[in-house]
Amino acid sequence: MNYKIPVLLGTTRKGNQSQKVARTLQQYVAKLPNVDTQLLDLSETNFPIMEERIGVWENPPPILLEWVEILKTSNALLIVAPEYKNGYPGALKNLMDFMPPGILKYKPVGICTVSSGQFGGTNCLALLRLLCLSLGGMPMPDRLQVAYVEQLFDEEEHLKDEKLIRKSKEFVKELLKYAVAFKQL
Repeated sequence: MNYKIPVLLGTTRKGNQSQKVARTLQQYVAKLPNVDTQLLDLSETNFPIMEERIGVWENPPPILLEWVEILKTSNALLIVAPEYKNGYPGALKNLMDFMPPGILKYKPVGICTVSSGQFGGTNCLALLRLLCLSLGGMPMPDRLQVAYVEQLFDEEEHLKDEKLIRKSKEFVKELLKYAVAFKQL
């Protein structure tokens, strides 16, 4: 039985450090047995500001419809988001505002927050949990908070912090355990 667990990079900011974290986590997810994954990178899209929900909009962009289908058919979701001004990026909120109500129903959501400071996106984490709940998702109790992100990668963008490598691998394994449990519902 295969499980679909996309990794959503929730920022469009040029040169963001979160992309390194998202690509690393997506590689870890890809190594899990019986899991299909892909990186959904908001910076590779150009979603307009939400004026109409997806079900009401006459001609939504095809990529938006594609992302809706990916989220609808996934078994879990891993969100990687930087903390900006004590919250999550507006581009991520805009994307989620497009989504149909309940799109994440019975889906576990792993949340990884990223910051250049010492707290690793604590405020972003709390707000993302609320956002996921509003879409029917079940945020995992475990979390992955990445602090001082600029110091964690080498020149080839490989994670060099052994403790974070172990924690990241355990985090994605835990997300799969939740996906397996929820799929049986």
